[in-house]
Amino acid sequence: MCLIVFAWRPEHATPLIVAANRDEFYARPTLPLAAWEETPGLYAGRDLEAGGTWLGIAPDGRFAALTNVRDPGQPLGPRSRGELVAAFLQGRQSPLEYLQQVARRASDYSGFNLLVGDGMQLCYFNPRVGPPAAVAPGVHGLSNATLNTPWPKLLNARSGLEAVLEKPDTGALLALLTDSRQASETELPETGVGLATERLLSSVFIASPTYGTRASTALIVQADGRREMLEHSFGPSGARLGEVRLSL
Repeated sequence: MCLIVFAWRPEHATPLIVAANRDEFYARPTLPLAAWEETPGLYAGRDLEAGGTWLGIAPDGRFAALTNVRDPGQPLGPRSRGELVAAFLQGRQSPLEYLQQVARRASDYSGFNLLVGDGMQLCYFNPRVGPPAAVAPGVHGLSNATLNTPWPKLLNARSGLEAVLEKPDTGALLALLTDSRQASETELPETGVGLATERLLSSVFIASPTYGTRASTALIVQADGRREMLEHSFGPSGARLGEVRLSL
């Protein structure tokens, strides 16, 4: 997952609203959003190469999502980061307890940002930033740096989310994720991947023959526990492949 924007409003009628794009090589085998038969009540996409996921929900208000940290010079961790999302969704620990456990073995993974919540608390962890912590109420964004790092794509998507918060619906959330505008050269971050790649990765929605946005997911959580999800999946050059809609 390479971009997540979300509104965390614990006292609101819709306490959690999420719009997220997962960017990946099209050749990496993936299943779309669906129920996991081995874990009743868990809904997520699935990375068939490593077995984990990038975003999902589970019973008792559990939610988790992850983005990678873009750093071509970082050591490669021996374990898949996608298991960090799946393990929280399949477990019973509180968000902070879970992230504290993850912190003790963070060196097993390449750089990551991890969000986990249970309806009462939403917590964030990036080993490069500091210990796990609760997320403050508000509108936030994660790309491939740290929480709220002001990359142009994050600012554009976060602004789009703010514009639909008064009457949020999953269609509007997915619409803001289709923004294919690339940043100007002066706005691009320098993450060590070269100018052409920085430019390709600078849009909210990424499309190329080999790498791009594979899934766009919208999630709206109501205070009474109702949850609505809508996912669009994509293939090479941004070709639309399918849609999954859930109301739970």
